[in-house]
Amino acid sequence: MTENEKRLLDEQGYVVLEGLIETDWFRELRTRVEELFEEEGQNSGHEFRAEPFARTLFNLVDKGEVFERVVSDPRVLVFVSHVLGGCFKLSSLNARSTNPFAPVAQPLHCDLDILPDDQGARVFNAIWLLDDFTPDNGATRMVPGSHLWDRLPQKCMPDAKAPYPNEALITAPAGSVLVYNAHVWHGGTANRTARHRRVLQAQYVRRDLPQREWQAMCLRAETQQRMEPLMRYLLALDDPYNDKLCAEAETQHVH
Repeated sequence: MTENEKRLLDEQGYVVLEGLIETDWFRELRTRVEELFEEEGQNSGHEFRAEPFARTLFNLVDKGEVFERVVSDPRVLVFVSHVLGGCFKLSSLNARSTNPFAPVAQPLHCDLDILPDDQGARVFNAIWLLDDFTPDNGATRMVPGSHLWDRLPQKCMPDAKAPYPNEALITAPAGSVLVYNAHVWHGGTANRTARHRRVLQAQYVRRDLPQREWQAMCLRAETQQRMEPLMRYLLALDDPYNDKLCAEAETQHVH
């Protein structure tokens, strides 16, 4: 991470890393995502929830080794560590494909609808661009510096789908990764094109929060058995405290 990237992450809350996904890996990721959409069909996204105007895939760590490289890429983890500190874990890895001509923009929000606490930031996200982000295909909008405001957009905006002063539309080529403090106000925009706009979304949380996808329960035994120590740590597979957090969260329908 460069000093300028640190400054941008601290001040505006996000950084675009262009060209991070190498050509062969990029091709493999896009191929596998489309295979899964085809295989799962109308059932895609069933592990968590289906979305109107979008195709979704969840529990991707269990659906191909190509995705393990996504959640453990050291070039991204250094940004996660800068925001969350050294103690974090993967919360979830999913794919989202905004449908052609999807008319509805996503409201501005903070991930998990939570704010930083006395220890600092609690959630971080990395969006891996499998298609270009353009002004008209549903690209993400961000409100620079909003992670420092200590308030949620839906609590102080009459309409969180409305444009916000000084918001920034993220445009970048496919193969880039958008990394951001997930307390930044952000949301998707309407896709006015005839093509899908596909991304992978890797969410990380501090280790004192439950995972959105409880990896110890989501992953098949054969998947867990092949995991190296770094992946086991990132997925919190051997962490009894994580199991307690996730069990409590499931009981309370938190995630």
